[in-house]
Amino acid sequence: MEISMNGAIVLLFILILIILVLASCIKIVPQAQAYVVERLGAYQGTWSVGLKVKMPFIDKIAKRVNLKEQVVDFAPQPVITKDNVTMRIDTVVFFQITDPKLYTYGVENPIMAIENLTATTLRNIIGDLELDQTLTSRETINTKMRSSLDVATDPWGIKVTRVELKNIIPPAAIQDAMEKQMKAERERRESILRAEGEKKSTILVAEGKKQSAILEAEAEKQSAILRAEAQKEKMIREAEGEAEAILKVQKATADGIRFVKEAEADEAVLKIKSLEAFEKAADGKATKIIIPSEIQGLAGMLASAKEVLHS
Repeated sequence: MEISMNGAIVLLFILILIILVLASCIKIVPQAQAYVVERLGAYQGTWSVGLKVKMPFIDKIAKRVNLKEQVVDFAPQPVITKDNVTMRIDTVVFFQITDPKLYTYGVENPIMAIENLTATTLRNIIGDLELDQTLTSRETINTKMRSSLDVATDPWGIKVTRVELKNIIPPAAIQDAMEKQMKAERERRESILRAEGEKKSTILVAEGKKQSAILEAEAEKQSAILRAEAQKEKMIREAEGEAEAILKVQKATADGIRFVKEAEADEAVLKIKSLEAFEKAADGKATKIIIPSEIQGLAGMLASAKEVLHS
């Protein structure tokens, strides 16, 4: 009984062991990953996404490869420009594994290899540029580095998708000179802007004075026109008044003549009326008046008559 019990325990142990071994041979490859499988130390194949089963004891997963795009930020590297300025530049490299087999067997440490390759490529590119070109040609440097790294890492199953210069750190003396230059440039721009503002202000003041003078001239012109119109109207009214007065005098004269004619006045009366008219014409102001002879005789007669009456 004891022997059969021990046999059952051993059998159960063996069964559990077989189940564990079979379970270890079943693998599930997740999304965006690949497994490199070796059989007896040799490359067997690359597993993609899904449920996979390997042979126990003779197959093993040599490497689990991440197929996502990855980012590596490398430490600043010392470089020397064409004009012998030493600076430090740190780079960021974006890459993606395209061939898990080449990535596994191509190079011992792919990340370290990419870092060293990045440093040497960066030194080669910066060595052909001067300081000002280095500071203003980031896009050109990025493009050249990406192209060079992509070609160099292709045998390793790696595709470099993007390279960025994160920081360019020039020496302290160069930084001070650049800051002074930037300060001087800002002051120059400020002076230009101030001068432009003063210029525009002067132009606006001149334009204002010009407009004011034009408006004053227009106002004076309108005022002169209105004064001329008023003077013209006044003269017209005076002329109309004089014409009306003349018409009234002429009418009165015509009425007087008609009255005398209708009264059938004799020649003596007419002469007396003429004499009165001359007296009114003189009005005490004339110094010399020419009087017809007939009226002179009549005037003498009137004077004699007045003397006799007064005596």
